[in-house]
Amino acid sequence: MQQRPILHGKQFPSDHPHRQALNDEVHARPPEELVAPTRLSFLALAVDAEQRKQNFDLMCELAQSAGVPPPEAGANHYSADLGGFRLKSEQHTEFMRFMFTVPGEESGPFAEPAIREVPQEWLSRLAGDVLVATHVIFLPGGDAPRDYERISEEMFDGNPLVGSAVGGGVGRAYTDFRIRPDGFSRLFLEDHGLTRRQAGRTVQRILEIDTYRMLALLTFPLAKQLAPELGEAEQRLAEITTALVSATRTNEPELLDRLTKLQAEITSRRADNDYRFTAASAYYTLVQSRIRELREQRIPGLQTFEEFVGRRLAPAINTCQTVAERQASLSDKVAQATQLLSTRVDIERQTQNQSLLESMDKRAKMQLMLQQTVEGLSVAAISYYLVSLVGYAAEGIVKGTGVPANPDVIMAISIPIVVFGVWQVVRRARKAIGKSHRIEHM
Repeated sequence: MQQRPILHGKQFPSDHPHRQALNDEVHARPPEELVAPTRLSFLALAVDAEQRKQNFDLMCELAQSAGVPPPEAGANHYSADLGGFRLKSEQHTEFMRFMFTVPGEESGPFAEPAIREVPQEWLSRLAGDVLVATHVIFLPGGDAPRDYERISEEMFDGNPLVGSAVGGGVGRAYTDFRIRPDGFSRLFLEDHGLTRRQAGRTVQRILEIDTYRMLALLTFPLAKQLAPELGEAEQRLAEITTALVSATRTNEPELLDRLTKLQAEITSRRADNDYRFTAASAYYTLVQSRIRELREQRIPGLQTFEEFVGRRLAPAINTCQTVAERQASLSDKVAQATQLLSTRVDIERQTQNQSLLESMDKRAKMQLMLQQTVEGLSVAAISYYLVSLVGYAAEGIVKGTGVPANPDVIMAISIPIVVFGVWQVVRRARKAIGKSHRIEHM
């Protein structure tokens, strides 16, 4: 346990186990300090756990080949000068991003991107799928801002630009959000008083806007795919609930089976894609946050980043949210219908069980009456047999000994005694059997 200093005669309590890590979190992933002119190339790769490890090993290999310390095991952030270029990498839940920085100006706009300084053999071994690839140039601005029409012609093939003054007016950023044949899009940042850290934060925020925009849009194809499937499931539910109104005890089990299968399908589908819809909402929130942090000011004639991204991203996110809400609502409706039908089936089963118990009770009473009748007949039959034996015995004694007695009278006197005795024996036997039966079922 960490020992704290003693102040004023008292020792401080020990640190919370996560204090240092949580405190350092606010300092994680600091932006690179940039000085114009500078060229950057940015990659965001969608990766799984195995691909993330492969890329981490590649970074260690690249650092060692340049003679610099490799990233520490488990590190999510790494930044190092590797000679001809500077590498910055970050690991996230679903993706990794790499930024390669080279100081100096090009011979022409985007003619010598920074990624050309990176060993091509090393780049070819990077694992994952490209989500975002962007070349960035950061140039000093003149006394007057450049003509954006000329910027469009010289740097963006004449495409309509998205741009604004950023950082309260100390920088200007331009892009067209288009992917070119080389697989990269382009971003131009113009310096009109940006500090080094401001420039780094501005580039990082714009690149994050594009990255989180793409990550949020990953859910859009899924939403379009799910929409007709949800419509079909809603139709099936409507058919079942309509049939449920006039259902009888005969077809209720069949309806319950259909409902159960439908609920299982919806639950399975929701478990597969719930995370994707939640992630889309979270990434959309990050996009909005990064746009606000740009502190945009309008350049007359251009769409701002907020306008461009909002007009194209918001409808897609609204579609995703609508599909997610439909999916959740359908799941709830199916669960309610299943519960309702299950209750009806349970009530019907309870009614059937009650009828069965009543029938069993009647049969038990009849069996008891029959048993009592049989016992009575048994007592009579055994008594008759025993009284006959008493008569035979009395007759033999009278004849053999000459005792003056009437055998018939002796038989008559023995009848109540014999009947009572037989009845007692049968009663005790029945009790003994019942007790033994109860013990066996305990």
